[in-house]
Amino acid sequence: MAIPWIAALKIIPWGDVIEHAPKVLNAARKLLDKQKAPSVPVPATPPMDPAAEPPTLGELRNRLIEARQLIDQQAAAQQQMAQTLSELAEQNARLVEAVQLLRVRTRVLIVVVVLLVVGVAVLLAR
Repeated sequence: MAIPWIAALKIIPWGDVIEHAPKVLNAARKLLDKQKAPSVPVPATPPMDPAAEPPTLGELRNRLIEARQLIDQQAAAQQQMAQTLSELAEQNARLVEAVQLLRVRTRVLIVVVVLLVVGVAVLLAR
């Protein structure tokens, strides 16, 4: 079961992932900063059908309350998505750093094993 994971990990271009991780993190932080900035209110639009009877003040108030609630819900969802994206980008950066460290350790281990094999071969040749 572990073999497909190993094959998948070998297919991933880790150099590209490592290269682009800081860019992804910076973009996520910029997105989060944009979300924290106060938004400019959108001007009200005229009614769709000018020939129709105008709505009452109570209906307009209800529509306004519903619209504000919907905008607040969408803003909260967008803020949550931006926060999640930022967290994912930070996790990705940490993962890339860990993978890079593991690659270095693997190379060092390979060098040590080769030196041990050469040493054993020299000892056996005597």
